[in-house]
Amino acid sequence: MPTGSRLEGKTAIVTGGASGIGEATTRLFVNEGAKVVIADIDDAKGNALEAELNHDGDVALYRQLDVTQESRWIEVVAEVMDIWGRLDVVVNNAGMSGAKGRATVEDTIVENWDTVFAVNSTAVMLGTKTAIPAMRKNGGGSVVNVSSIFGIVGSPAGAAYHASKGAARTFSKAAAVQYAKDNIRVNSVHPGFTDTPMTHDIHSQKEIRDAREKMTPMGRLGLPDDIAYGILYLACSESSWVTGIELVIDGGEIAW
Repeated sequence: MPTGSRLEGKTAIVTGGASGIGEATTRLFVNEGAKVVIADIDDAKGNALEAELNHDGDVALYRQLDVTQESRWIEVVAEVMDIWGRLDVVVNNAGMSGAKGRATVEDTIVENWDTVFAVNSTAVMLGTKTAIPAMRKNGGGSVVNVSSIFGIVGSPAGAAYHASKGAARTFSKAAAVQYAKDNIRVNSVHPGFTDTPMTHDIHSQKEIRDAREKMTPMGRLGLPDDIAYGILYLACSESSWVTGIELVIDGGEIAW
């Protein structure tokens, strides 16, 4: 059952919504009164989360969504409109890093670059593009694009990851300017080092984890909820005059 009302009566799509930051966002949105499409490619996690959240009512819907496929985006948004009659929020959270994203410039393979961009950048455009006509019908909406602090600053590795997340950041600003007249707000969120399934491989290495904690003035890595609360702010009416910003949530890391 909802515990708040910051998204009461709203509907949302959260990509990568079955785990990590996406799962935390999905849970928080439901707790604040929204109905949410859990968009993911992990059927087991997505179906389990749907069943759990729907224990006290139909508030969640899992749909398999390859965020790089425009045709699938169109199908999912159309289904939301058919079932719930409106689309208020899209959170473009699905992303990838790993070996394909962490290579230096000289070590970058073009095919890997293209794969990372497809998920971290092109998919953000597709989710935003597909949502706009639906949001326009309700008189506005909010698109929240999850980038990274490494869409703002560089590091010793990760050329494709940095570039793709930087593209999502600047794309958000362009879309914000273009659709402000429609009361469609577009903002980006930039997490610092956060414990999620995507970062488990690297954060499970003590030397790396310790180093990253030392790089963070607040002395700990982020939790998915830390990021989800920032996403919630940008999704709800409390931020009704906020568009085109980059919300950094990083424990102070890039303030050094």
